[in-house]
Amino acid sequence: MHLQPKKSLGQHFLNSPSALAKIIETANLKNGEVVLEIGPGTGVLTGALLKSGVKVIAVEKDDRANVLLREKFASEIASGNLTVHSADILETDRAKMGFEEGGYAVVANIPYYITGAILESFLEYGPRPNRMVLLVQKEVADRIVARNGKESILSISVKAFGTPRIAAKVPRGAFNPPPNVDSAILSIEDISDRLFTEKGLEIRRFFDIVKAGFAHKRKLLISNLKEMDLDKIDQKFAKIYLNPKVRAEDLTLKQWFDLLCE
Repeated sequence: MHLQPKKSLGQHFLNSPSALAKIIETANLKNGEVVLEIGPGTGVLTGALLKSGVKVIAVEKDDRANVLLREKFASEIASGNLTVHSADILETDRAKMGFEEGGYAVVANIPYYITGAILESFLEYGPRPNRMVLLVQKEVADRIVARNGKESILSISVKAFGTPRIAAKVPRGAFNPPPNVDSAILSIEDISDRLFTEKGLEIRRFFDIVKAGFAHKRKLLISNLKEMDLDKIDQKFAKIYLNPKVRAEDLTLKQWFDLLCE
């Protein structure tokens, strides 16, 4: 069965053996561990994951792909090494599927138009994976690791829960059909909400304030935060020796936590 990529689903099927090998290497998989694959499509990555000895739980929205996967991996499904769910990952209750906090990894070539939604779902809400290895747009990966030295809501959101790094660049020709941009293998390791629990910070409140800080890019951070009527914001800046003329993009994750924990 040949699967024609659907533009409406953001499908770009990986067809590069070297990129596939790099994803598996980056994931550092352990025999028998549980891996969630989002949008397996034709099953190229699925097959590589299964060969590494892990148990794969695949969630695929495209019914055509689900038919193909069940035919292609009938023996792996019968043995219990692969489970295929016909579902939209953003509408799936991971706890009801049996996932436990820190008890699984996510390895996937995701539809790029839902990158932000996937990161929010898996980082800000449990049960969280212990690590994620994702194929994303290179520009997005660069923003997440703040390659230009400037932070963003996205980079702070990821770094608050884990340690991101770019494992490799993947050229657009590695996909069918080729996307309009180059891609990158993004690894996010040591995922947890421990920074929030240790500091006693409520996750939603933290991000409400961070988003307010970035709300008006031309304004100074302190001006943006004053619009939220934060208590004694001037004194808090002074206490952690934060320049009142600083902008949100110049604050590190540690400085955000220091500021909000004062």
